[in-house]
Amino acid sequence: MSGATVADFIGYWEAEGLAYVRRGDYEWMASLVPGRRVLEIGCGVGFATQALVRRGLAVLSIDSLPECLEITRQRLAGVELSLLQAEVTALTAEQRAEIEAFAPDTVVCWLMGAPAEVTGAVQADGGQAVVAYREKIHRAVAELAAGLPSVSHLHLVDRTVIPWQAKDIGRDTLVGYHNGKTLAGLAFAGERRHALYRKLEDNGAEMARMRMHPSLKGAVPTLASLLAERKK
Repeated sequence: MSGATVADFIGYWEAEGLAYVRRGDYEWMASLVPGRRVLEIGCGVGFATQALVRRGLAVLSIDSLPECLEITRQRLAGVELSLLQAEVTALTAEQRAEIEAFAPDTVVCWLMGAPAEVTGAVQADGGQAVVAYREKIHRAVAELAAGLPSVSHLHLVDRTVIPWQAKDIGRDTLVGYHNGKTLAGLAFAGERRHALYRKLEDNGAEMARMRMHPSLKGAVPTLASLLAERKK
């Protein structure tokens, strides 16, 4: 888990985010974003926001945690961007109006997470609470994007573990999952050509434990990226 409390969560992502910066992972994610105006769902501690801004994109970042918004504001001091405290599953009329006025052409939701006090996660649940939270947020983000006429693309990135030699099959699985759940019945669809994986560093003991399961032999931690497009 990425932390029980907000302070734990922030501490985890300060360290984890620096590793992503060092490897160029955020720059890779940002390079896949089309358009010029981006609505970022969940700014976290600002590393992803920084990568988007460095590409010259106009960014409106929303987050439910004021602590994350303040850290992002400090990390990008002197940079023009908009920050909004909001819960994507419960936007007020005023918050939605601000988002509509920004007129994003792309919505991004990268590495969705929250402290355990938000997700309800416990060590004994095998990650199920986090999965349920992620699915709920992804669906809410997709519904928001579908309801914004200016948005033509939705970019989802999450961490997962796959057998690297089967990554091509995994691309079909990724597309099928999001089309069948996240995007079901909405005006967006993902295609195989826009489903990509990127290797992450192996985190040692945890991965060794996971590989004891027969289905995860040869598995590696990855970023799973899907760029969905609005249907014509």
